[in-house]
Amino acid sequence: MSGVIGWWEAALLGLIQGLTEFLPVSSSAHLRIIGPFLPSGADPGAAFTAITQIGTELAVLIYFRKDILRIALAWFGALPGSGASAAAKSHPDVRLGWLVIIGSLPIAILGLAFQHAIETYLRNLYLTAIMLIVFGLILGAADRYGRHELPLSRMRWRDGIIFGFAQAMALIPGVSRSGGTITAGLMMGYTREAAARYSFLLAIPAVLASGFYQLYKNWGVAGPVAPGPTLLATIIAFFVGYGVIVVFLRIVSSRGYWPFVAYRIVLGVFVLALLQMGVIAAH
Repeated sequence: MSGVIGWWEAALLGLIQGLTEFLPVSSSAHLRIIGPFLPSGADPGAAFTAITQIGTELAVLIYFRKDILRIALAWFGALPGSGASAAAKSHPDVRLGWLVIIGSLPIAILGLAFQHAIETYLRNLYLTAIMLIVFGLILGAADRYGRHELPLSRMRWRDGIIFGFAQAMALIPGVSRSGGTITAGLMMGYTREAAARYSFLLAIPAVLASGFYQLYKNWGVAGPVAPGPTLLATIIAFFVGYGVIVVFLRIVSSRGYWPFVAYRIVLGVFVLALLQMGVIAAH
């Protein structure tokens, strides 16, 4: 095992990143799990995961460009000194813009505060497998018992803060960024599609900030994945991720989240079995 991830391995990881980033199954868990099975045997690392997520977030920016532009124009138009009316300042899109900003603070603060643990201790595969199972069960319960009534236009400040802390749970591989926010949304009574769409919008500031920070931090630093393969993985993640957004929104609107719940539990049990048999190592 060389310990250095090559081109085709990076392409495979980019494919996995694109397939799993928007699904409530934890893309970081998948990249962590697949590492030991690569010929290099290398864990691609938290930095590689964050950088390749830039590709998937660009897919979000393009797919939701009309929503993002509408929210941004409403938010900027209601800033102090803009001369906007009281009705304009209380518009749901203005509130949604503020909630995305406020909801991004928990993951930013906790991500910086616990950066070392995120890049080391929290990548333990036992923890990853347990998080897949536990949060899969929580997602299933939320999908089964949630009211599925509220649209995004009904979001309150309290809800936005809860969404933010739910997203921050994704700092632990196995929880899932979309899984955490979607679960919180379902538990608060939002529709399946509303919870999914907001998870995409809320992820934009955090994922892009994390990705570009890791890109800056690791520029010129030797790691398990060289810049060229990392770029290839990011491009692949973009194209695959765009297609996944389209399919995912259709699935949750018609079938709910139970297919993903079952997948999380099966994957978590499988990883625990491999760990117990000594096929893969926890670290």
